[in-house]
Amino acid sequence: MLSFDYARHNAEVRRIWAAFHRGQPERVPVVFNFSRRFWLLTPKLNSRGYTFRDYFEDPDVMMQVQLESNRWVRFSVLQDQEMGLPEKCWPGIHVDFQNSYEAGWFGCPIDYIEGDVPDTQPILQGDKRLLDELEQPDPLTGNLMKRAFEFYQYFEERRGTEDFFGLPIGPTTGPTGTDGPFTIACNLRGTMQLCLDLYEDPEYAHRLLSFVTDGIIARCKAWMNLTGQSYPRENWGFADDSVQLLSEQTYREFVLPYHRRLIQEFAQGPVSIHLCGQVAHLLPILKDDLNIMGFDTGFPVDLGELRRMLGPEVLLRGNVHPEVLRQGPPAKIEDAVRRVLTSGAMLGGRLILCEGNNVAPGTPVENFAIMYQTAQKYGRYS
Repeated sequence: MLSFDYARHNAEVRRIWAAFHRGQPERVPVVFNFSRRFWLLTPKLNSRGYTFRDYFEDPDVMMQVQLESNRWVRFSVLQDQEMGLPEKCWPGIHVDFQNSYEAGWFGCPIDYIEGDVPDTQPILQGDKRLLDELEQPDPLTGNLMKRAFEFYQYFEERRGTEDFFGLPIGPTTGPTGTDGPFTIACNLRGTMQLCLDLYEDPEYAHRLLSFVTDGIIARCKAWMNLTGQSYPRENWGFADDSVQLLSEQTYREFVLPYHRRLIQEFAQGPVSIHLCGQVAHLLPILKDDLNIMGFDTGFPVDLGELRRMLGPEVLLRGNVHPEVLRQGPPAKIEDAVRRVLTSGAMLGGRLILCEGNNVAPGTPVENFAIMYQTAQKYGRYS
């Protein structure tokens, strides 16, 4: 655990974010993106040897892993987030089936992969005509959502009678977002098969994308209603990593209409999107046609190029390579941070620095501090 003044750090973090949101940033904020992959696949932390199967199938394991990993991050990782014990309560447990939750809800079997995150098996890969037999599953009790709903009820019951290190646990959160219609369609059909469908059977591709989008909307609304979230929302975002495979023309024809549908249902202001991969060619379309003003990026894109392409008002998040952050050495981490911050990405004061995108298991805690301290040096606006 870090040995320093948490109260002083937290006061600085509040000041940094307040200035950032006023549009008068003092320096670039630094945050790190942790999924439960980091905890489960880092043996030093996962001393009990829990597997992803344990995590997916045992609510006690899911709850314990989330609470312990949240506590470890708060006491170990130097970043522009509140550190130490929470002021009021711990974040609520998230019903978390990683990136398998949507395809699993549509009926794809889960494949547990040793040493990696689970994946799903496409159910339309062998015979695309099976789409005609698919019905929309119940948003709360269909397929994998049945387990999600049971986990949700279990977490809500436990948090009502338990605390963690003397503090209450916040409300449980559920699968109210989406990894995107094209990505989920790839999960159902198989990526290569769907890409071929775009050219060989475009009518089928549209039917599949429409079916998936209908399901996403129904499920998100049901879980938002369950967890007390209103919609449309001032701040709403989604993902769709697999669109990186598409040209501008193909994206406009096959995916843009379904992204627009989601935004019309859930957003009443500027939208944000998470996109891993080499997606720079699509971002002007997303900004101009869909009013997407926040981009959470992976390591392949050049943030300086994106800033010049998209303008100073767009929020950019990214994008030090996770393996550079994991492996180092310190000089290489410092150089990676410096290159992002001197690329022009800081123009307009709308940059949040993080790894791009998702901290790799086994990343030493010292490397977070190196990245944070380097950003404090090179990320100041005055």
